Amino acid sequence: MEKSLLIGDYLFVSKVAYGPRIPNTPIAFPFVHHTLPLTQFTKSFVEWIKFPYYRYPGLSTIKNGDVVVFNYPDGDTVALKVQNQSYYALCREYGYDRVWSDKFNFGDIIARPVDKRENYIKRCIAIPGDKLEIRDQIVYVNDKPVNYPGIRQFHYIVKTDGSPINPLILDKLDITEEINQVSENEFQMTLTDNDVAQLKEFTNVKSVEKIVQPKGIWLPYIFPFDSTYRWNVDNFGPLVIPKAGVTVNINKSNISLYARIIDPYEHNKLKIVGDKIYINGKESTSYTFKMDYYWMMGDNRHNSADSRFWGFVPIDHIVGKASFVWLSLDKNKSLFDGKLRWKKMLRVIH
Repeated sequence: MEKSLLIGDYLFVSKVAYGPRIPNTPIAFPFVHHTLPLTQFTKSFVEWIKFPYYRYPGLSTIKNGDVVVFNYPDGDTVALKVQNQSYYALCREYGYDRVWSDKFNFGDIIARPVDKRENYIKRCIAIPGDKLEIRDQIVYVNDKPVNYPGIRQFHYIVKTDGSPINPLILDKLDITEEINQVSENEFQMTLTDNDVAQLKEFTNVKSVEKIVQPKGIWLPYIFPFDSTYRWNVDNFGPLVIPKAGVTVNINKSNISLYARIIDPYEHNKLKIVGDKIYINGKESTSYTFKMDYYWMMGDNRHNSADSRFWGFVPIDHIVGKASFVWLSLDKNKSLFDGKLRWKKMLRVIH
């Protein structure tokens, strides 16, 4: 969400907007999340008492374009020594056996209840029942291109005449993402539309070209991690977002889309034997969703770990709506050198 939100922003999150949840783990150390202060691995909660998911009525429902705080869906299982990485991505990269056996690099593997998973913030791109598709970075919902609020950024190749771009100019444009030099006169930058327009005016800039991954190029780390669906971050879908009460046909070719919904999210036992799918020991060719699901994406499109990388967000993971920034601090400056970003405080989040 960089640019729409800034590192150092402190947010007011309305938990009543979509309805407050009953905590899954009511007995916990106050004012911390999942780990005790001054420790690296000690849980801040106990699971002697666990409540099932329940949400009180809210002031509204989640709408397309809302900025939402939610619990990280891939965070049900965590490798303690690399908590900032998805356990499932680690298993895909290194293999299940190594992740579980290599304690030196990965540490112990633990499970976390929904309300103790990491808090993420993204924009809701599609709601239950919506048809989502990304075509050459343009998002389509129900076959219509959408332009939600926020400041979007993408990767570009900036070609110069061989001379470097003045760092003071980059600072003035507030280009804060890392710049990679591709060749003597080519640089990869993360830019907003406004940045692109201004860079094109510089006499030493010959071209500014957006980096787009072509349709049909499959990235194995993109949901649903199945070569049947040859999707990438710029060309994705079409995909219909699951809605409670809706029944879909399931088979070996599409089960990768719904496996996490059926098993960990909705607490069924899923087993695939050959071309047959068994749910709770019964052969099944269809499934009816119990919960609503959402599709979340960051405005900083090429530097965002979002639904393209881990799939749907269940309603029971939703924490609340990001309402406004009440404090904004620049971590790179001192209190006497502009640390307080006065113009960024008390701003409504769109």
